[in-house]
Amino acid sequence: MQLFKRFLLLVLISSLLQGCFTDIDDDFTSNTNIKSFIWRGMNLYYLYKDNVPDLADDRFTNSVELQDYLEGFSSPESLFNNLLYDPVNVDEFSFLVNDYLALEQFLSGTSVSNGMDFDIKRVPGSGTDLFGIVRYVLPNTSAEEQGIERGDVFYSLNGTQLTVNNYLDIYNLNTYTIGLGTYDNNGTPETTDDDTIFIGEEIVTLSKSAYTEDPIHKTEIINVDGNNVGYLMYNFFNRNFDGQLNDVFGEFAGSNITDLVLDLRYNPGGFVSSAINLSSMITGQFYDDIFATQQWNSTWQTFYEENDPEYLIDRFQNELSNGTSINSLNLNKVYILTTGASASASELVINSLTPYIDVVQIGTNTRGKYQASNTYYDSPDFRRENANPNHTYAIQPLIFKTLNRDGVTDYDDGLIADVLLSEDLGNLGVLGDVNEPLLAEAIAQIQGTSRMSGPAPVSELKSVGDRNKFSPYKNRMFAD
Repeated sequence: MQLFKRFLLLVLISSLLQGCFTDIDDDFTSNTNIKSFIWRGMNLYYLYKDNVPDLADDRFTNSVELQDYLEGFSSPESLFNNLLYDPVNVDEFSFLVNDYLALEQFLSGTSVSNGMDFDIKRVPGSGTDLFGIVRYVLPNTSAEEQGIERGDVFYSLNGTQLTVNNYLDIYNLNTYTIGLGTYDNNGTPETTDDDTIFIGEEIVTLSKSAYTEDPIHKTEIINVDGNNVGYLMYNFFNRNFDGQLNDVFGEFAGSNITDLVLDLRYNPGGFVSSAINLSSMITGQFYDDIFATQQWNSTWQTFYEENDPEYLIDRFQNELSNGTSINSLNLNKVYILTTGASASASELVINSLTPYIDVVQIGTNTRGKYQASNTYYDSPDFRRENANPNHTYAIQPLIFKTLNRDGVTDYDDGLIADVLLSEDLGNLGVLGDVNEPLLAEAIAQIQGTSRMSGPAPVSELKSVGDRNKFSPYKNRMFAD
């Protein structure tokens, strides 16, 4: 079956590229060759191809016209950006990299980090001043060594007040200092208007290094009224850790947990296959049923529907890719903690489980990202093998959007929380502790003692940017 699918793909790619001027002049500069690869890849795979006139199959009548068009752009980046469909309102997620080796490292779980996961917010009452709030700290990192903890507040960067003009440096610098302060909600957690940041005297130096993050950040088995409740904080859908994730569910199953609290509040996404596996671990009774379906651009959608309609369907699994049996809990209800930082594959899990089991979403609304992307290289079939050795550019365009079994998609405003509860910056609590506010609410829901029966008004400082927002690789869903 896989060989047949590969054959079908090669047939379609070959037929399409015959009409896309593959006879580009060999005397083109390297820069133009890169731009040619970008246009051909976007013309073939881009989800929103039909909305971009310059990607139409009949846009150019010959290779000379295409060459003139490509040479009108000063760089590969300017061309790529010009080919995106409404990057402000629709596609802010497709991206281009000039070093696919770094991208591949990231997708394997390795990046440069000092171990401090944080969010940047505006100081109440100020138009320019910002502050950072630490969400969690990774083990065996500079941040842990320096004693940084969840809930710590920082107000300065390299001795200067953090502002809208300098805060991006915190993402770009490998070593920097931060000044620690305290956050005071003045006893009114329901509003942020009177909140204050107090400047402290402690200065901490943090340094980044290569780090492989375990996405399984925290697991607990909590006794609630004589029953075992599983808690899992999962921070990235990394397929290289699916085996370890399966082991966690084996421990949950062995402890006979009756309920599961899945903490995705800071999970920006990842691989579709990991989302399917996680959902199959939570359930198990829906093996081979439709998990989600894919909707591609009109060219690919028609091709798959006519030649291999099963390709468009993702199904619940009972094995990992290596043949290991999935440890399933067979739950009919799950409690999922979310914030606006929960995106892509996190939302895919919520949306795809909803037709099958009771999903109780606690926290705030999710990001609103339902499209998947894939990496394409400058090679005859756009795969990694035989990639052009003269450069390391790759494109990562959106290629399909996901729909659950009932056809639900296009949740641009995010998935709406059933129980609306913002994190209190003055009382973030300890992750995995029964007194941490979001987990405490989930436990109250399990016990039937919650006083929050539905969405309630909340006041929350708007995020300027978290650790994921300014990484080109985060808040993404990756096709396998």
